[in-house]
Order: sequence, then C-alpha cells, then structure tokens
Amino acid sequence: MGDYKPAEALTHRRRATLAVARAATLQPMNRRFEGDRQSLVAADISFENEHNKHDHSLEISRNKTKNDKKKRRNDISDMLSNCHKTQESLLSSASGYKNYRGVLNWCVVMLVLSNARLFLENLLRYGVLVDPVQVVSLFLNDPYSWPAACLVIVSNVFILVALYTERQLSKGSFSELVGFLVHFINMAVLLTFPAAVVLLVPSMTSVGGLFVLGTYTIILLKLYSYKDVNLWCRELSTMKAKKLSRSLSCPSEQRFYESERKVCYPGNLTLRDMYYFIFAPTLCYELNFPRSPNIRMSFLLRRLFEMLFFTQLLVGLTQQWMIPIIQSSMKPLEDMDLSRMTERLLRLAVPNHLLWLMFFYWFFHSSLNFTAELLRFGDRQFYKDWWNSESVTYFWQNWNIPVHKWCLRHFYKPLLRRGFSKMFSQSAVFFLSAFFHEYLVSVPLRMFRLWAFMGMMAQLPLAWFVGCFLRGNYGNAAVWISIIIGQPFAVLMYVHDYYVIHYRQEGD
Repeated sequence: MGDYKPAEALTHRRRATLAVARAATLQPMNRRFEGDRQSLVAADISFENEHNKHDHSLEISRNKTKNDKKKRRNDISDMLSNCHKTQESLLSSASGYKNYRGVLNWCVVMLVLSNARLFLENLLRYGVLVDPVQVVSLFLNDPYSWPAACLVIVSNVFILVALYTERQLSKGSFSELVGFLVHFINMAVLLTFPAAVVLLVPSMTSVGGLFVLGTYTIILLKLYSYKDVNLWCRELSTMKAKKLSRSLSCPSEQRFYESERKVCYPGNLTLRDMYYFIFAPTLCYELNFPRSPNIRMSFLLRRLFEMLFFTQLLVGLTQQWMIPIIQSSMKPLEDMDLSRMTERLLRLAVPNHLLWLMFFYWFFHSSLNFTAELLRFGDRQFYKDWWNSESVTYFWQNWNIPVHKWCLRHFYKPLLRRGFSKMFSQSAVFFLSAFFHEYLVSVPLRMFRLWAFMGMMAQLPLAWFVGCFLRGNYGNAAVWISIIIGQPFAVLMYVHDYYVIHYRQEGD
C-alpha cells in the first residue's frame, strides 16, 4: 500500500485550512480597499471640481474687471469726444427741417381757444340766434313762388339746344357759321336771361339769385367747352383723320377698364353723354373721361357726412357770428374815423376767413369728391397746395383747379395762339374772372358798385409786387394777408352800400 506518514498528512491538512482561512480573511479586506479607493477617487474629483469652479470664478472676475475698464475707457472717450458739429437751427430754412406738425397743432389749439372766447362773448351778448326757419326764408319769400327752382329747370332748354346744334353740325345740316351763331345766341341768353329774372322778379331772394346765377355760370362754361371740343373733333375729321380714339386732353397712357369702351366722334353726341358732363365735377369736356373702377361706399358716406356737418356748421356760424357783426357794421363809413373803420374791418376779418376756409373744404373736397365718387369720375384733383403759395399767381392757379383748367384750355392758350402776349393774356384772364365775380355779387344784391371787379383787377399789381419784391415765407405771408384782409374789405364795402341804398332811403 506504500509508506504512510501521519505527520505529513497532518501538515497538509493544516496548510489547506490555513489557506482557506487566509482567503476568507483577504476577501473582506479587498472589498474595503476598493471602497476606500472609490472614496478617494470621488474626493479627488470633488476637489478638482472645486478647483475648476474657483478658476472659473477667477476668470469671470478678471473678465468683469476688463469689461469695467473697457467701459470706463469708452465713457472717458465719449466725454472727451467733440460734442459740437457744424449744423443749422431747426427753425432756420437752411436746416432742411420740415416737420412742424406740433407747431401746426399748437396754432389750431390757440385758434380754437381764441375763437371759443369770442363765441362765448357772442352768446352772452346776443343769445342763441340760430334759426333753421330763417334759412328757408333766404331762398323763399313766398312759399308758393319758387323762381330759383324754376330757373334751374329751365336751364335744361339751353343744354338741349347745344346738343341739338352739335348733332346738326356733325351731320352737315348746319354750316360752321350757322352753328357758331346758334351757340353764341344760346350762351348770350344763358348769361342774360337769369340775371334779368333775378333783377325783375320781386320774390327772388339774394341767396336764391346767387344760387341760380352760379348754376347758370357753370352751365355756360361747360357748354363753351363742349362747343370747342366738338369743333376740334370736326377739324380733325376734315383733315382726313379716320377716327378720334381718345379725348384731345386725355393723356395717351390713360387706362380704361374692360367694361368701358372708348367713344369716338360723333358717337359722343348723346343725351347720356351730355348730362354726364353737366353733372360731372369739371368744366372741361372730354369724349372719354377717366373713370374709377367702382363706387366706394365708405368713401361716399364719409363725404356725405362731411357735407351735412359743414352745411349745418356754416349756417349756424353765419347766423350766430357773422350776421351780428354785419348788422353792427351797418353805419355809413363817412360817419366814422379811420380807427373805427379799421376796428370794424378786423372784427369782420376773422369770422369771414374761417367761414371761407370751411366753405372751401365743404365745396372743393367734400361736395366735389362726393359727386365724383357717385359718377365714378376719376380725376379728383380739384385743388392743389394753394396754402403754400409764395406768389399771387400761384394761388389763383391752384386753389380752384376746374376753373384754372378751363381758363388755360379755352381762353389763355387760344389767345397765345392768336399772337397775343403772355401779359395781355394773363390780364384778360383776370378781367374775365373779375367780370364773373361782379356778376355773381352785384346782380343778386341788385346794386352795381364794382367792388368785386376792382378787387380782382387789383390782383394784377399785387401779383407783380409780390413776385418782384417778396420771396419764400414773405411771399406766402403776403398772400395770406391779401386773403384775410381783402375779402372782408369787399364785404364791408357792399354792406355799407346796401345799408345806404335800403335803410337810409327808408329813413329819409
């Protein structure tokens, strides 16, 4: 069986037991060492993070310090930089500054406040004078006699005569001489017939007469333009022109909408075309007027509201403010000294000027735009920037564009083509305007004093003086002064003469 050694076996068992015990003892020691190692690593990481945070805070503080220094340097540079440069004051014309909206608003506020004080004094002195029934009496003396309305209806006869004459001329039934005579007689009667009725019919009031004569004057200027344009069309026809595809005064780039076709002569000689021109807000006739695509109801209603509002405002201010001043001025000028007459003129200037401005907006903006929108009439330039006028001629050329276009097209340029000088032609235009101003004032008042005529003719030397000696803002101020003072002066002269004719004769 071999040699058996009990001592070696015992030793072997002891070594095995010892090894097991050592292994059991080393295993927990290894676990503790691993835990300590991990804790040491974590502590090292946390220390490193703290160190990084400290470095980051130091970096931030350094950057902040640099930024503060840089900002301080910039501040010092700004303080040391030049705070002056070559420039003009805003109120100087050389500055090029044009936004004076705040100044304009201030002027409007001061104007409202000053006139509110005058209006309050008027109320305390005279009480409420606004009376709608009195407005009706301005147009009617007798409720059963309406001469002004009858005259407006009769004006259709002159319109139809002009249309019939042009139709006969287009067909060759009338010669050019016969057509000219018919037109001349028709327009002469159109000018004199309503004036005779206003002067001879006792029931015709002054306001009604002014309305009738204004209507007939507009029709007269329209029919004159109608005659001229159709004459030019016939002249082109005799010059072998095949057709007239557009109006003579209509620019070549004028666009027409697809639903509208261009009218050629003599296709324009229709009743519809004639009455469209009569009601259109223009005095110059064209075969093809520029048309807007549709009727804007919001625009139409705004203009209608403005018309109604300013109509009531004009009537109310006239009754409450203007009439008392005029009645207090009904005293012969020869019984007054110069200071009293100047005071009367200045008292009349402010309300007269405000009413004139309101009338301008009511007629040239609200009423004409309302009519144009209703008829889809495309040309809405009824006025230009006349308030910036630096000369008298610029004012008269831009405050009433329809009349200016008519004078330029049918009176001024034909005179130039006939060989007359510009000065003579310009003087002739002012003479024609002065005639109609006197016609529209003297005939309804039934007295002829030529104040309106002389006032218009005085614009010629005034235009020469302002054009030669005044420029820029000084010229504009001169134009405003002539508007503010000139009109009430003429009104004062007519009030004086009206008082002398009617009230002094009754007293005698």
